[in-house]
Amino acid sequence: MALLSFTSFSNPTNHFSNPYPSLPPFHRSELLFLHRRNLRFFLSASVTSGSRNLAPYTLAAEYPDRLKLPPDLLRQLAASAILFLGISVHSCSAVASTHIPHLAAAADCRTVVGQQRIQDDDDVGKSENAENLEDKEVKAAFEAWKSKTFALTVPLRIVALRSSIPPSWIKDFMQSQGRRVKLRPEFRGSLEDIFSDLSMPAIKGKVYPKSAMAADIVSVGDSWLNFAIAKALIEPIQGVEDQDWFRCLSDKWMVYLRRNSEGKLDSEGRIWAAPYRWGCMVISYKKNKFQKHNLAPIEDWADLWRPELAGKIAMVDSPREVVGAVLKYMGASYNTNNIDSEVAGGRNAVQQKLALLGKQVRLFDSVNYLKALGVGDVWVAVGWSSDVLPAAKRMSNVAVIVPKSGASLWADLWAIPAASRFATNQIGGRVRGPSPLVHQWIEFCLQAARALPFKQEVIPGASPSALESAQVEEPKELTKGKPKLDTNLIAGAPPAEILARCEFLEPLSDAALSDYQWLIASMQKPGYGLFYRVQHYIWSVVRTFWPKLQSKLS
Repeated sequence: MALLSFTSFSNPTNHFSNPYPSLPPFHRSELLFLHRRNLRFFLSASVTSGSRNLAPYTLAAEYPDRLKLPPDLLRQLAASAILFLGISVHSCSAVASTHIPHLAAAADCRTVVGQQRIQDDDDVGKSENAENLEDKEVKAAFEAWKSKTFALTVPLRIVALRSSIPPSWIKDFMQSQGRRVKLRPEFRGSLEDIFSDLSMPAIKGKVYPKSAMAADIVSVGDSWLNFAIAKALIEPIQGVEDQDWFRCLSDKWMVYLRRNSEGKLDSEGRIWAAPYRWGCMVISYKKNKFQKHNLAPIEDWADLWRPELAGKIAMVDSPREVVGAVLKYMGASYNTNNIDSEVAGGRNAVQQKLALLGKQVRLFDSVNYLKALGVGDVWVAVGWSSDVLPAAKRMSNVAVIVPKSGASLWADLWAIPAASRFATNQIGGRVRGPSPLVHQWIEFCLQAARALPFKQEVIPGASPSALESAQVEEPKELTKGKPKLDTNLIAGAPPAEILARCEFLEPLSDAALSDYQWLIASMQKPGYGLFYRVQHYIWSVVRTFWPKLQSKLS
């Protein structure tokens, strides 16, 4: 097929210079545009007939003479169309031949991708199974670790006064701390025993593991506190200002607990101990004896000087309490520093009242005074509420009162032994400082919930928080089934109006200590030594068991 030269199309407008002089300019420009921009579309539109291409038919019908083309132009257009169709067919066959391999390759690619996805899914499934198995193994190992008992525990060794803390405290504290605490409570019979045990390392220069000095915390009576500080047997409690238990203490406690290195009260001093219970001096008497002899009940200290009670009174042998009772009877304070200047009549007046009291009291004995009351040797017993209340509940027809003019207050305190000053390796880590659980233990003892055993009268005394708060009678349900005691104490504490006149025993000044020594020396009785105590105890036992022995022999 002959090829048509493209030179004839070098200037296409020559063929359309004036073919349609009567056409509107819009149609001429439209045909020129079709010719220049889309020759293929122009040709197909010219040679194709049908309903989708109505423009040529409309023009021919409207202008039949003007649409006749010259023969040369028709031949050139036909040749160009044939040439173009040939090129198009060749191109299509080439494209078709190249597309078939690509389609096959695409199919193969899709197959490979599908296989890869299947493989990836299998790998993901295996990975998830491995991770699940690993998680189960980790969880099993963790549960096994939790079930093991490790030796990593925090020790806390406590040396306390027997019957001064409720048994529930030990159990509740261990539950609150969990397995990490290794609590070792030990108990002594008296505060004097604990003080003596604390003093032994200072004398011998050694600290033994079972010594009270090797404990983390010990019970100390408030009357022993100044001596323990002065002898460096205890150390100050560190960081108390940051502790909640200290901030909750009343001002009365803070004033009483701040001491200097000599054990004397000092507003700028340090805190050496923490209270956990307190009480007061009380007077107990046999109601049946008083009723039988038509005696008025005891209400105040002045009743101890009543003539009808001569030889019917037993009292503790503490000089502070005996002389303090005389001072209270005379309207003075327990903590009088200068008797001559602060008490009417001075030392001589106090000495006379003290001598009269000595004639009234049959027994000055801190150990056996309640036994004398129990066997009937005396009708009245004067002592600490921690001793009197449990004994009075075991007896019948016994009343217990706090004197209306006030009484002395006592307190049991927690203190930290000064073991760190001893160079020894016999007590393990204790030489490096007390247990880190010391503050937790003190905080626990001062919580409001710890006051319940005192209110239920499980333990005699009162919670430290009750020192300046009004006491309320406990519901009868709490004391139901327990022996009812005739007393003016409320939940172990004096009534508010009497408590306001009560005092803690402060350390004596040198002048007051000299006065006390002189007063006590002036009233010594030869029959009240050790021999008399042993004899009186044996005689009391004989009087108790002799009637039973006679009944069995008869």
